[in-house]
Amino acid sequence: MKKLGTLTVAAICAAAPAMADLVFPSLSYRTGPYAAGGIPFADGYADYFTLLNERDGGIGGVMTRVLECETGYNTEKGVECYESTKGEGSLVYQPLSTGITYQLIPKTAADGIPLHTMGYGRTSAANGEVFNNVFNYPANYWDGASVAINYLLDENGGDISGKKIALVYHNSAYGKEPIRTLEELSAKHGFELSLLAVDHPGQEQKSQWLQIRRERPDYVIMWGWGVMNQVAIQEAANIRFPMENFIGNWWAGSENDVTPVGEAANGYKSLAMHNVGDDFPIFADIQSYVVDKGLAAGNGDQIGTVLYNRGLYAAMLAAEAAKNAQEIHGVADITPAMMRDGMEALVVDEALMENLGMPNFGPAFSVSCENHGGSGQAKVQQWNAATGEWEILTDWISSDRDVIDPLIEEDSMAYAAENGITPSCADS
Repeated sequence: MKKLGTLTVAAICAAAPAMADLVFPSLSYRTGPYAAGGIPFADGYADYFTLLNERDGGIGGVMTRVLECETGYNTEKGVECYESTKGEGSLVYQPLSTGITYQLIPKTAADGIPLHTMGYGRTSAANGEVFNNVFNYPANYWDGASVAINYLLDENGGDISGKKIALVYHNSAYGKEPIRTLEELSAKHGFELSLLAVDHPGQEQKSQWLQIRRERPDYVIMWGWGVMNQVAIQEAANIRFPMENFIGNWWAGSENDVTPVGEAANGYKSLAMHNVGDDFPIFADIQSYVVDKGLAAGNGDQIGTVLYNRGLYAAMLAAEAAKNAQEIHGVADITPAMMRDGMEALVVDEALMENLGMPNFGPAFSVSCENHGGSGQAKVQQWNAATGEWEILTDWISSDRDVIDPLIEEDSMAYAAENGITPSCADS
């Protein structure tokens, strides 16, 4: 698709009649065992679009509407939400669940609606030639597993051969995602990998941590969600496992995971796909245009928390893709197919982030037909129980493309063969 030269969105809007709103569905879970994580994400997602409406008059002159549907983190309910909302002109879905994502991949492909699974879902969807409508930028689970190992390599002078690393994981499609990558990295770097599954919702983990106490791994990596995370951190404290050697992924690194454990959680680490805290100019706008006007999705107490920031970040990426789509197609009232084109043309650099009031908030990356996965980078953060804050320890750490790219190619091509897909670019 070509951009319209000097034709701007403002010019398009000035000449256009009144239009319908731009619909961004939110498959949220404010109830159920994972509500503590679902609520702040949904709040951040909604508040960003409210900000755009109140401050900017929407996107390209068209007001936005967040269409929220409660899934309870239940796959069947998630599919029902999709079916009941897709006819509303929904531009892009954020399932916020790997299980729901797997069910929606073929549905959204058939319906021509893009799917953004930011840091979750099916990792091999990073191959846009097979998964034309699915995007998982800025990083995916295999990237996360590799970043964790690269961090440990750096902490050990580049050599972790002979080290014991245990993976404590949610016994679901989500929790199983990093296993293949860690097995490949184990073979490459010579560490011993043990796998410890935790059944939903994760409140019972005594046997897993007794095994960890017996086997005494050097490090524990966790792929958890919801109550599982705080239980795991408490159990680690109970057996006096050193917190600085316990690293969660980016869904096991929010305030919800550590504050219930108190001082004993001090030193726990996790991956971070974006920066922490509320020391960014955009939060002043959120306060003035959203919270102070009584328009916040929640009561305002989640602003600056990890998962609120993640919802805000997801909404920002969707909004910027929508702007791209408007410019590419020369219309402000875009369709889901146009939105897909905007997502595939997305370029996020520091100049853009500064302009949005979010300097150094996330990694720089660009999207293309071949790469729907972004930069694949993450940072490592650590919990400071004394201050009650996450502290960023590292700069952006890249994943091992020599391991990740062949895995993505293998898995995506297998999916293509199984489903009769001829890999190609959507606009070719």
